[in-house]
Amino acid sequence: MADGKNILSLLITDFLEYLELERNVSQLTIRNYDHYLRRFLEFSGDIDPKEIDLAMIRKYRLFLSRFIDPLSGQTLKRKTQNYFLIALRALLKYLARIDVVSLAPEKVELGEPDPSPLKVLDDNSLETLLEQPDISNLSGMRDKAILDMLFSTGLRVSELASLNIDQVNLDRKEFGVVGKGGKERVVFLSENAVESLNVYLDHRSDSYKPLFIRFQGTPDPSDNGDKMRLTTRSIERIVEKYVKQAGLAIKATPHTLRHNFATDLLSNGADIRSVQEMLGHSSITTTQIYTHVTNKQLKDIHANFHGKKTEDE
Repeated sequence: MADGKNILSLLITDFLEYLELERNVSQLTIRNYDHYLRRFLEFSGDIDPKEIDLAMIRKYRLFLSRFIDPLSGQTLKRKTQNYFLIALRALLKYLARIDVVSLAPEKVELGEPDPSPLKVLDDNSLETLLEQPDISNLSGMRDKAILDMLFSTGLRVSELASLNIDQVNLDRKEFGVVGKGGKERVVFLSENAVESLNVYLDHRSDSYKPLFIRFQGTPDPSDNGDKMRLTTRSIERIVEKYVKQAGLAIKATPHTLRHNFATDLLSNGADIRSVQEMLGHSSITTTQIYTHVTNKQLKDIHANFHGKKTEDE
């Protein structure tokens, strides 16, 4: 048991007050941190922070993995377990800041999260989404081009937002991008994407360099109109708008269309190395997540067609 002021319960209270007063953290976040840290306090007891070591952290992680939530009666998901560890790391970082001896925060490692199910739209939902924009106006033409490009190219939303008009070769139906880690790759356009882009660009009367621009707010032609460029968040909101408008069961995002791009290629016979290159993945392990979806489709085909006797047998 610790004595004096360096006992864990008092330091947790100090930390929560620090978050509120110095960091201006929301009350919801503070309540969450309080919940997570009280769980550690229950586990460790009201100790001196210098007693926290790697052995204790290993035991705490085991404690969390076996903990049964009294409300759900279930064990904690890996993601939830990590919330507890993140809060503990934040506390340790605060202790280091105020010169209280304890375990270095970077020593608290997070667990690998549970794999989340891959969200992919079925063919009907995808077609419905792509047809949502009203192309009788310029913003609808832009939005149609955005949706078609996301599905046609598998671009990350940040890559799409950064595109300039002179970067995209509509005649050759291809262009180059620099993705994560400075990795360069060639991106290809479908006929639908080329058509949508041509319609959209033919109706643009400005000379701004960004491919996708906003049409609301005060125009700002400075820096070749770069301040008119749609942000990644704006593009996410555009997709979200049409997902709601279409009434889709899946809460699809720009990344969902990237998933659809990959699974569409694999389902139609593309080899995984080629898909890896088109997605800009550094490791093929990342690309292999899409085989879970296509393997299910192959399984359905096997069940429907394998071992069936023909009528003339």
